[in-house]
Amino acid sequence: MSPGVHRAFAFAEDLLRLNAVCPYYTMFPLDFPFEQMASHGSTTRVLDPFCGRGTTLFAARALGIPSVGIDINPVAVAIARAKVTRVSAGAVVGLAKRILRDDPPSAVPEGEFWQLCYESETLREIATVRAALLNLHTPTAAMLRAIMLGILHGPRNKRVPSYLSNQMPRTYASKPGYAVKFWKARALQPLRIDTLDVIERRAARLLETQPPSPGGKVYLGDAVSVLNSLRPTFDLVVTSPPYYGMRTYLPDQWLRSWFVGGAPEVPYGSAGQIARQPSQAAFVAALAKVWRATALRCHRRARLAVRFGALPSARTDPTRLLLDSLDEAASGWVVIDVRPAGTSPYRARQAEQFVKVGTAVGEVDVVAEMR
Repeated sequence: MSPGVHRAFAFAEDLLRLNAVCPYYTMFPLDFPFEQMASHGSTTRVLDPFCGRGTTLFAARALGIPSVGIDINPVAVAIARAKVTRVSAGAVVGLAKRILRDDPPSAVPEGEFWQLCYESETLREIATVRAALLNLHTPTAAMLRAIMLGILHGPRNKRVPSYLSNQMPRTYASKPGYAVKFWKARALQPLRIDTLDVIERRAARLLETQPPSPGGKVYLGDAVSVLNSLRPTFDLVVTSPPYYGMRTYLPDQWLRSWFVGGAPEVPYGSAGQIARQPSQAAFVAALAKVWRATALRCHRRARLAVRFGALPSARTDPTRLLLDSLDEAASGWVVIDVRPAGTSPYRARQAEQFVKVGTAVGEVDVVAEMR
């Protein structure tokens, strides 16, 4: 492990900016993986089987540790892949310029939402970049894709625009019916925003200073299936599974889902998501399968650190759910620490831009060791 691990909280702010490439309301802070890596000094490779937007992977990169992440959500994977990629701002801007200059304009989605969300020329630019990136899988394309996801929607600034949409939250996309009603009630029309200009400014800010890349890989798919196909082994796992009952990842990210290849409408299904289980017992069993598959890829004395919580509406004890899943896994994980992680306020979703802030969510950190 890099000797910098003992100075995990002393990084310059600009070195960590890439972690904020795309706001995502289920993110946990960098402090959590930093603390785990600092307390497990023999780490040579990190795994996150529910990597989300890649916070654990970026923390590992900052500390010079190779990492692997897995997630079933294409939007999360697109963001996480940028976190393990090192490319220059010039390369990203150059790719965007080439696409907008040389590629034919792409067909744009139709309907009242799209007319009020984006100015017509801005929407054509977004659709053209989207179409080109669907067939590009280079590191530069991965970074441009994540930057586009980060600027796709957000609040309207009074000065230089930072986002391409009409007034919206940064961390999730409001549903079309509600958004249209909101905009009409306030007579908010979309402004012409130069897509390339926003890309250029965002890339310059995020990529001016970056940590070296020690190697990182992000897989799209079911955690158990991917783990069963992997060859690398791990000595530290840092992760945060979806909370029981949480089924809104895809609907809340529907605009970003469209950008990475989904339909131009809200996907209300939750197929494949572990939180979709019909009961707490089924949820525990599904989590246990992941811990079992994870154990098969870990060294003896490997550490598993999990941050977990519960929705107030779920009426469940998150600590009990997590401990039961580790027991059911019966794969050598021995719990060595359980402690409250505090609360995660919903205001991090920027929800106050459209709706009232929700109830805070209590979280717990559970640490286990492979025996």
